Amino acid sequence: MRYKYIKRVIAAALSACMVASFAGCGNKVEINDGTFRPVDASELEFPLKETTTLTGMISYPANTESDPNKRTIFKRLQEQTNVEIKWTAIQGDQWADKITLNMSDPNKLTDFVFTAGFSDSNLLKYADYGAIIPLEEYIDAYMPNLKSVFDKYPEYRTMCTDVNGHIWSLPWIEQLGSEKTAIQTVGNMSFINKKWLDFLNLEIPETVDEFEQVLIAFRDHASELQEEFGIDGSIIPMSCIVNNGDQDPAILINGFGEGYGDADKDRHIAVTDDKKVICSATQEGYKKGIQWLHKLYEQKLIDPEAFTQEWSTYVSKGKSGRYGVCFSWDVANIDNLKDWVPLPVLTADTTNLTPQNSSFTSGFDRGRCVVTSVAKNPALVCAWLDQMYAPLQSPQNNWGTYGEDDEFDIFEMGENEDGEPMLKHAPLGDASPVEVREAEAVGGPLAILDEYYGKYVTCPDDAQYRLDWIKDYFTPDMHTKYVYPNVFMSREDTETLSNLQADIQKTINAKKSDWIMNGFDDADWDKYLKSLDAYGLNEYLELFQKYLDAYNAQTTEAE
Repeated sequence: MRYKYIKRVIAAALSACMVASFAGCGNKVEINDGTFRPVDASELEFPLKETTTLTGMISYPANTESDPNKRTIFKRLQEQTNVEIKWTAIQGDQWADKITLNMSDPNKLTDFVFTAGFSDSNLLKYADYGAIIPLEEYIDAYMPNLKSVFDKYPEYRTMCTDVNGHIWSLPWIEQLGSEKTAIQTVGNMSFINKKWLDFLNLEIPETVDEFEQVLIAFRDHASELQEEFGIDGSIIPMSCIVNNGDQDPAILINGFGEGYGDADKDRHIAVTDDKKVICSATQEGYKKGIQWLHKLYEQKLIDPEAFTQEWSTYVSKGKSGRYGVCFSWDVANIDNLKDWVPLPVLTADTTNLTPQNSSFTSGFDRGRCVVTSVAKNPALVCAWLDQMYAPLQSPQNNWGTYGEDDEFDIFEMGENEDGEPMLKHAPLGDASPVEVREAEAVGGPLAILDEYYGKYVTCPDDAQYRLDWIKDYFTPDMHTKYVYPNVFMSREDTETLSNLQADIQKTINAKKSDWIMNGFDDADWDKYLKSLDAYGLNEYLELFQKYLDAYNAQTTEAE
């Protein structure tokens, strides 16, 4: 299958001889067929004896430095390795279009793509075409930092390996907590305005009925809240963005029925305690939960713009102090930390919070970086990329660095308790952490493990308080044993699943919005279930089950 790529580009080159390609008209491009190319390890000792140039592609955020080699992180890496990188840098908002074109033209390919961010479908497509090469042998031979991560956490190797045993890309791994305390277990946190509660002498609700009464109190005392806190604009008891990731209110319905809720708002799946994959949006608890949300909407307790508003509108209203309850990754995105607290898990028929799928292995991006088939010395490319996995390097690539020429630094270089170098997060004053991170960080492949905190790097403040929220407010009510892991399906199954998901997700999301606004009856529910069956829900769940079973078998063998 790899020859498809070669034949296609040769044909393109012959039809446009003015483009240098394989055909011999101009510079010849040598294609690596993916066969492992070993070298003597002494040739890969950094810094290299002679300066060597490699080529790479990278994206960068708009309004930040466009030349990667002017960034402090890459300046230091060049000094440490004696490897110069000739970059093709593409602005982030243009990346998706341009990387697709570049990956289809061998004359535009570089040795590696640093910030690929490829989906599973893209990885397998480029692998079939022969545009990228398998990396498993290079990882074991020349990437000791990444291999160490894989040895400590074999599930990451499993997650990077396709059904044929190949690793086509280098991952991004960010551990912040683990299992049920991982920072990713809860995305759409619910927050309640403690300032309003205190003013109205109300307690933080613990059940859905108490929650409803609190929203009613916010609605009925709107004029008093406006006057007391100088609020310009109408009071909104609860705002959200339905079907919009972390802004969706689905966390509220976990306590209904069986307690599964709908934590996976893209795929709408959950894993039972006997390791069976189910559709969360066809469970009785989901039905009851949506009926309850309709009841809230009917009482004018939910923002009428919750189904249509954009992020900017949602934030603007929140910053005006108009919300009693809202949903986001961090309430600081919407209002402020001082006046808000997380809303604990609400009890309806039961008390439970289903963690988000894939969250037990923390932050993970399988397709972060690839090595292409034009790399003449893939061993050197991999050895250089392995430097990104060094414990002191990964935090800098992910968040930013120290010793910048300007007035802001993400880190100060200090020492840990053993007197060894440690990156300590620096005070930013009024500077935006996001903006400073974008200006300094370079992204790409990396791994930050939980055991690095306090030894190589401090935990970011905004991550630490979120970890504390999860541990204190949410983890105690996570009674579900399993989440769906980050599995690597075959290209055929990935395409089949994508086609099935398109109709299934569209149907679920459309009915969810419609039913919260307008309500529904048992006949509507039965019709909905039949439509999902017609769209192939059984096949959809069987595919997920197939890979869950395989993943469980692999991880059991690795233990």
